Amino acid sequence: MSPNLFVVFTLTLSSLAYVMGKKKAFAFASKDKSVRPHSRPGYYGLLTALWCGIPALLIFAVWQSLSDTVLTNMVLGAIVGHGDHVDTAQLNLLVNDLRNLVAGNFFSGEVDPQLQVAASRYIAMERIGNLALAVVMFTCAMVGGAFIYSRIKPTMRARNHVEGVVKVFLIFCSAIAILTTVGIVLSVIFESYRFFQQVSVFDFLFGIKWSPQMAIRADQAGSSGSFGAIPVLAGTFMISGIAMAVAVPIGLMAAVYLSEYAGKRFRAIVKPLLEILAGVPTVVYGFFAALVVAPLIRNAGVTFGLSVSSESALAAGLVMGVMIIPFVSSLSDDVINAVPQSLRDGSYGLGATKSETITHVILPAALPGIVGSILLAASRAIGETMIVVMAAGLSANLTANPLQAVTTVTVQIVTLLVGDQEFDSPKTLAAFALGLLLFVITLILNVIALYVVRKYREEYE
Repeated sequence: MSPNLFVVFTLTLSSLAYVMGKKKAFAFASKDKSVRPHSRPGYYGLLTALWCGIPALLIFAVWQSLSDTVLTNMVLGAIVGHGDHVDTAQLNLLVNDLRNLVAGNFFSGEVDPQLQVAASRYIAMERIGNLALAVVMFTCAMVGGAFIYSRIKPTMRARNHVEGVVKVFLIFCSAIAILTTVGIVLSVIFESYRFFQQVSVFDFLFGIKWSPQMAIRADQAGSSGSFGAIPVLAGTFMISGIAMAVAVPIGLMAAVYLSEYAGKRFRAIVKPLLEILAGVPTVVYGFFAALVVAPLIRNAGVTFGLSVSSESALAAGLVMGVMIIPFVSSLSDDVINAVPQSLRDGSYGLGATKSETITHVILPAALPGIVGSILLAASRAIGETMIVVMAAGLSANLTANPLQAVTTVTVQIVTLLVGDQEFDSPKTLAAFALGLLLFVITLILNVIALYVVRKYREEYE
């Protein structure tokens, strides 16, 4: 019997408990009209269902997370022996072979008899464990539901109990989000610390050459890589700057037109079409940049006698700017529409024109939201990878010429982590150092956005 059916069975029992608890609440409410229950009947049923389902589902979650480890250790302990020393690699190989045998995915011609016996024992113990799990879950569900059902009475604060459970659940979800963020940050910091133990922080932050290729032997060429992040950062800021130079004016002007000049029918058609740009996959933008925009720029450069690389920062920046236009236009449009109409009417009453009202009243009032949308678009541009890979290349060139090939932080992170890697060399650990650097940059942008919003925020009635 599949353990997933236990969840379905538990939910079915919880549904029955809900019906029974609600029915009992209706019964004592209709029996004596003078008695007024503390909560609505639905809360009594919901509380009964929660006590029926939550303990059983918690037991199921704990067993599912620990059963494989417990059974594997018990089975392998009989094969290896408690006093025998086994290498970690060999132990991992045994675990993988055991799991393949259990899953029926072992295609080798000869199978170790002991391992086969261990797999059979694992399957037998798993069946016993699932049977015990079913009995325990059913018992907990029945006991929990019966306990609350027997305590249902008019003075019972069922709504308070249900809201308390919901509050605990919300706190748990918030804690998961926070702990996930903390775990990501700590993992990046830990791996970056390992990198900086082998490479100087000064060389990484201020070095002007990026060549993370490491040789296998010390006598080979390139046995000591160069990990200066300046070229990578310069390429990131160049492409992001070009993208923002395209997206901010176009997006902001589009937002002003849609919110202040366009009719309702035109706005209802154009705004969704504009927002479609945000839903186009980045690989499509990459193809467009590599196959259309880059050749156009190269041909135009040849016409004017300029040397243009087949992969250039300008091509990637232009297409990336088109991609992030909806981030600026849509958010700015919402912020401009949120400006109270009374400010517009007051400006018109003083004799200001529409353009003067927009520039001197509406845009200053909407400035915090507009700055927030621009910094959100900037963060999106800094984190883009696919367009840069296909249109700007992988070369870490320190140049101010947008017609040359450059690379970005995210592209180098992907490049360093592609394929089989050992996480004990500076080449691989450099990806975590770049990730930490990118995290710090985006954090600074967010802090700036919060500062601007708090400084220029105005509250309107």
